[in-house]
Amino acid sequence: MSELQLKILDLLKEDSRRDAALLATMLGESETAVREAIDEMEQDKVIVKYATVVNWAKIDQEKVTALIEVQITPERGLGFDAISERIYLYPEVKSVYLMSGAYDLLVEIEGKSLREIASFVSNKLATLERVLSTKTFFILKKYKQDGVIFEDREGDHRMAVSP
Repeated sequence: MSELQLKILDLLKEDSRRDAALLATMLGESETAVREAIDEMEQDKVIVKYATVVNWAKIDQEKVTALIEVQITPERGLGFDAISERIYLYPEVKSVYLMSGAYDLLVEIEGKSLREIASFVSNKLATLERVLSTKTFFILKKYKQDGVIFEDREGDHRMAVSP
């Protein structure tokens, strides 16, 4: 990975709407070099998606997000990969992470209601062979996601006290 590619990744992570011309100006490089670097990273699957961070609390559409700790028994010869694949192929599943600590996988899912998520956990996830236990945590409010603060912070309106 070149130094140019790493700089491009940092800038795109901040704001994926930046086009090659703007990135070239910001980096002092040619637009052609930047386009080629981006194309190469897309082909190599270093860049896999350009995403938008949405504050769903501002929208009238209800969305429930849950984080689920999952303990599993790894499969001989395949480890955690086979069961992880079965889990991440469900459309409700947004992310799956292999973790260290008290549980093996952290699964993030989205649904329309608490009941929908509970149904997913009890009917699909917990019933998978090799799943030993699950623990579900519902996200009540997001304050910050991917470096973006959702709440407008008000300044300190207290009066200054002087001796």
